[in-house]
Amino acid sequence: MSLLSDRHKDELNKSIMEYLHSQGHMQALAAFKDETGLEYSPDPKSKYAGLLEKKWMSVIRLQKKIMDLENRNSALQEELNSAPARRVTSQSDWLPRAPARYTLTGHRSPITRVAFHPRFSLLASASEDATVKIWDWETGTFERTLKGHTREVWGVDFDSKGSFLASCSSDLTIRVWDTQEWENPGYSGKTLRGHEHTVSTIRFVPGDDFLVSASRDKTIRVWEVATAFCVRTITGHDSWVRMVVPSSDGAFFGSCSNDNTARIWDAKSGAVKQELRGHEHNVEVVTFAPVTAYADLCTLAGLTNVPKSPGAYIATGSRDKTIRLWDTQNGRELKALAGHNDWIRGLEFHPSGKFLLSASDDKTVRVWELSTGRCMKTIEAHSHFVTCIAWGPPDASAPEEKRVNVVATGSVDQTVRLWMP
Repeated sequence: MSLLSDRHKDELNKSIMEYLHSQGHMQALAAFKDETGLEYSPDPKSKYAGLLEKKWMSVIRLQKKIMDLENRNSALQEELNSAPARRVTSQSDWLPRAPARYTLTGHRSPITRVAFHPRFSLLASASEDATVKIWDWETGTFERTLKGHTREVWGVDFDSKGSFLASCSSDLTIRVWDTQEWENPGYSGKTLRGHEHTVSTIRFVPGDDFLVSASRDKTIRVWEVATAFCVRTITGHDSWVRMVVPSSDGAFFGSCSNDNTARIWDAKSGAVKQELRGHEHNVEVVTFAPVTAYADLCTLAGLTNVPKSPGAYIATGSRDKTIRLWDTQNGRELKALAGHNDWIRGLEFHPSGKFLLSASDDKTVRVWELSTGRCMKTIEAHSHFVTCIAWGPPDASAPEEKRVNVVATGSVDQTVRLWMP
């Protein structure tokens, strides 16, 4: 059975005829025409003239490239085999490294937050230019701009299905964008009102029925997505609430504030469970540790009993240039990580649970090994302050070794950078 389609067969036969004709092999040409039964008269001006020679030279060039690549691969493999102290990092342990794969430009002011779509290769970026932009992170291409806010946009978050995107702003509003409608000209989403000052963070609570927001008005508010009503207002912080995040099961909220504290709240009652004190300046960022990180965090803290339920540990980053790890059950500080030379603005746990990534105004992203608390890698990430960091969502149906590995960072330099293998 031939591997060629009828069109490719026809192209090859005509190219052979052109070659035989150009070389003066008229008897061979006549025999070939007789064997194939093809009614074709060679023409030096046809697209088939010289085609066989071009294809042949292309094959030779490709063969040479293959040989060069095979030789290079053999040399690299030999180098790796001769260096036993160096191990090949598995896909599940991948860490970002310079240079970035893509640098996304288009915003006209600093980037404040980035968020990955849970299913498609889309990334949302919020900016002080009052817009949210949507990008295709696989190709690094711009998709669209969402306009509706009238002042700086400080937060963005997709729901678990990717059906909605929430954003929040200094214009005192939260907007919920239907991702099926955002292509329509003039679409500006559903508006939620109630905060009395800048809304600094917005997050979907697991289950997607509610949103939780933090504000400079010192409150945390819980919103019902379907009705856009504020169903609960949580108070307790003494200053601007910089960030609020839900635990992976939605049972707890973690928040941080300009009052130098972080707090753990019961999501249903709004009661404060723990007040975490230790930072010496404003606490900019807070994030719950995934269950996969518990074993290494216990090793770091010298603990023997590893918890199993979500929300047991949390990380905070501050303007005091430190990252602190906490036990949310008793409010104990497990470890302070020092190494950055400026404010900590973003924290993201590695999907494997082995590492913590931090973004800072010192223009770097640092990688911390959780079992030892050691800074094992520093990446010169941007030309200005790094304001946020996010890890692309893992494909739950894919095996661990095929996990989606992509990290996005945003900066005061007005760019988003994408870091991929």
